[in-house]
Amino acid sequence: MKIYQSLTVVALLGVLAACAAPPQGPGTDWETLNTEVLELYNAAKYDRAVDVATKALNVAETTHGPDHPDVAVSLNNLAMVYHAQGKFDLAEPLYQRAGGIMAKTFGLNHPAVATSLNNLAELNHARGWYAKAQDLHKLALKIRERALGPDHPDVAVSLNNLAMAYQARGKPAEAEPLYHRALAIWEKTYGSEHPQVAIGLTNLAVLYRTQGQYSGAEPLYKRALAIQERAFGPKHPAVAINLDNLAVLYHEQGRDAEAEALHQRALAILEKALGPNHREVAVSLNNLAECYRAQGRYAEAEPFYTRALAIREKALGPEHPDVATSLTSLAALYRATDRIPAAEALEKRAARIRYVNQ
Repeated sequence: MKIYQSLTVVALLGVLAACAAPPQGPGTDWETLNTEVLELYNAAKYDRAVDVATKALNVAETTHGPDHPDVAVSLNNLAMVYHAQGKFDLAEPLYQRAGGIMAKTFGLNHPAVATSLNNLAELNHARGWYAKAQDLHKLALKIRERALGPDHPDVAVSLNNLAMAYQARGKPAEAEPLYHRALAIWEKTYGSEHPQVAIGLTNLAVLYRTQGQYSGAEPLYKRALAIQERAFGPKHPAVAINLDNLAVLYHEQGRDAEAEALHQRALAILEKALGPNHREVAVSLNNLAECYRAQGRYAEAEPFYTRALAIREKALGPEHPDVATSLTSLAALYRATDRIPAAEALEKRAARIRYVNQ
């Protein structure tokens, strides 16, 4: 089972939107720290970003007390780093507390509240709770359109992320027009070379690829990849994600040598940037294993499948949809190597997980 990897990039976009929240910081130190957090986040230096974000939160709380909007901004910034690390249990209460402060300060229909809803929705999406994510994104979109107008870039964030929820729930017809609208807003707002445009291109390409529209998907992937390499450099996780995406496209077209090289490059970038046990590393491992299995290279594929499964079970929990994906992939390998009882056991477990997550 092939896996597309647009989730991390979209989540990054969603959580970064919170940093445009309106309150002013308690002086240069707080503002400088928050700027540094974003720089570290964009560079995927997450361990250092946690330290700086924690310091910024302490400054805000000391200056203003626990319920000031600047505290909410710092809570969100720390949460977004934990989110990127896959530490969902640490991120969730921070997002919730930030949202509560914003709602109490500005009212339920303020754009800052929509940002908090968006971030919680993305966290639910990352956990595989797509229906919950969809509902939160709809509410955030409604608030943003009413408060900001239909063509604001934050509206595009909600459109894009709602489209992803629809796509994850098997509703591509609902997703596609939202992707197009989000991309048009970003191109008009930021210009054609902005990293947020790359996000829109990537997600539209994923949609096309999953529908077998390869000729439409490939130029979008390549354009997004070029934008990201110029913006972030060649060794950023966002670049690796699109290398993996392009590799999956090549694999599905039978271009296995090209696919393998891109998968290997993507995996090396992700392991170095995120560490060997990150959920995005598991995606890349599974995709490389798929490439090997399709070529009959079963002995090479199996350790990548099993490692991907172990990472996902630990990082996401045993009932996450991505665990079901790994189980299904490994089962296919077992069937190909005449281990039918073992394959059937994995398939039954995967089916149970998918039923629970309907």
